Amino acid sequence: MTGFTTLDDVDLSGKRVLVRVDINVPVSDGKVSDDTRIRAIVPTVKKILADGGKPILISHFGRPKGQNKPELSMAFLRAPLEQAIGAPVRFTAAHPTNATEDAAALPSGEVLLLENVRFDPGEEKNDAEFSRALAALGDIYVNDAFSVSHRAHASTVGIAELLPAVAGRQMQAELTALEKALSSPARPVIAVVGGAKVSTKLDLLANLLGKVDEIIIGGGMANTFLAAQGKPVGKSLCEHDLLDTARDIIAKAKGANCEIVLPVDVVVAREFAANAPHETVPADACPADAMILDAGPLSVEDISRRFEKARTIVWNGPLGAFELRPFNAATDAAARKAADLAMAGRVLAVAGGGDTVAALNGCGAADDFTYVSTAGGAFLEWLEGKTLPGVAALGGK
Repeated sequence: MTGFTTLDDVDLSGKRVLVRVDINVPVSDGKVSDDTRIRAIVPTVKKILADGGKPILISHFGRPKGQNKPELSMAFLRAPLEQAIGAPVRFTAAHPTNATEDAAALPSGEVLLLENVRFDPGEEKNDAEFSRALAALGDIYVNDAFSVSHRAHASTVGIAELLPAVAGRQMQAELTALEKALSSPARPVIAVVGGAKVSTKLDLLANLLGKVDEIIIGGGMANTFLAAQGKPVGKSLCEHDLLDTARDIIAKAKGANCEIVLPVDVVVAREFAANAPHETVPADACPADAMILDAGPLSVEDISRRFEKARTIVWNGPLGAFELRPFNAATDAAARKAADLAMAGRVLAVAGGGDTVAALNGCGAADDFTYVSTAGGAFLEWLEGKTLPGVAALGGK
């Protein structure tokens, strides 16, 4: 992944700068309940303002599916954006293709927020006419929304083909972190891959086999691999139809000199519920009437020892049913270990994916990782080795 340009490579003075951001934030009672995505775009917007540029923000909110739905208007975001950025933010209620006058009238030192770009069906179709109409609003295009860059939409690809296109600060940080983690990593490299089903991570596992030294498998996925080795998994979540696939992955990993690491002990319970009665047993001794809900303490010790020797850790997916206490124990302990090593400068620790971010935030480890991506689908597709259209449009991978 090389060749993309950044805000430092262009003259922004006096220029109208179209910035694709992702401020599709969670809302409760009409108010932003988590402003993480808003705070994430502040460095880019402030850089543009400091350099004399005029930021024009493009984003979507919800799933309007090409229809003008007032309840999904971006208008309510003007005030929280203004507070976060520390500069006046204007909002145009005009359809994005009719915002020419508002864009032209934007004074220096202020920001313009466009209406929901997905109100127009041309956005998700990457329609050429819609792309041209958006591009006409600005002089330079900035993509600061890695999280939507796996979509070939007008605001991620179409505009980039019509204007000088560069990466914003958040995009730059994401691409730099991923470059260091997978494209040119310090070794040994350990990948933590968790989640419910192997079937959703086949492309990911296939891509990682040739790039990392060890893959630690957790969550429901681990049950399928344990079963593939002939170990009992009781009533655990397990894809019994993928046992041959799991064995094939193990064989391919051996051929690629990549070790597949599975739990050596597990925490089992008879019901899937918080604080359910539970016990820890060896990984080959799950009772027939029980289900595996977490990796055990010996497994955590094993993972911690492996982390100690690593130089790079890439994490996607929890090690157990982290949303139910106490079955968050393995995920929390391993995450804190990785975070401590990252804080000490001993490893580069990069994580991403919805459940992963929630788990790391839940145990307070997120802030101490080298980089935590809030991008769900885009982060996973990158790990799978797929080309992201929005990134490719910047000249990157």
